[in-house]
Amino acid sequence: MLQDRYGLKVAARLSAGTGELPHDISERLRAARVRAVAQRKVARVRTASSVVASGGSAALTFGDEGLSLWSRIASALPLIALVAGLVAINMVQNENRANEVAEVDAALLTDDLPPSAYADPGFAQFIKTSRDQNF
Repeated sequence: MLQDRYGLKVAARLSAGTGELPHDISERLRAARVRAVAQRKVARVRTASSVVASGGSAALTFGDEGLSLWSRIASALPLIALVAGLVAINMVQNENRANEVAEVDAALLTDDLPPSAYADPGFAQFIKTSRDQNF
C-alpha cells in the first residue's frame, strides 16, 4: 500500500512536467509508455493457488510445480542419507557398548577372585589397603 502511494506520487510529479515538453518528446514518451504497459500485460504474474494453514503459520502453495521423477528423487536424497547415517551411528555405538560389556565380563571371569567377592562390603577396604601398601 505504501509502495502504491509512492508510485502515484512519482507518476503525478512526472505528469506535471509533461505540458512543458516539445511535441516530439511527449510522443516518444507516450509510445514508450504504451510499450511498457503492453509488456506488463504479457508478463504473467504467478499467483498462489492455495494457502495452507499449519499451526500458527501459513504457507502459499503454487500447485503442481511440474517436478519430474528425478527431481523428486533428488529432493528426497538428503533425507535418505541422513537416515542411513543415523542408523550407521546407532549400529556402531551398539557394537562398542557390547564390546565394553564383554571386556568387563571377561575380566571378571578370568580374575583370581570369585564374582561374589566383588559384592562383599569389605572388598572395597581390602582394595584400598592393598593399593596403599604397594605405593
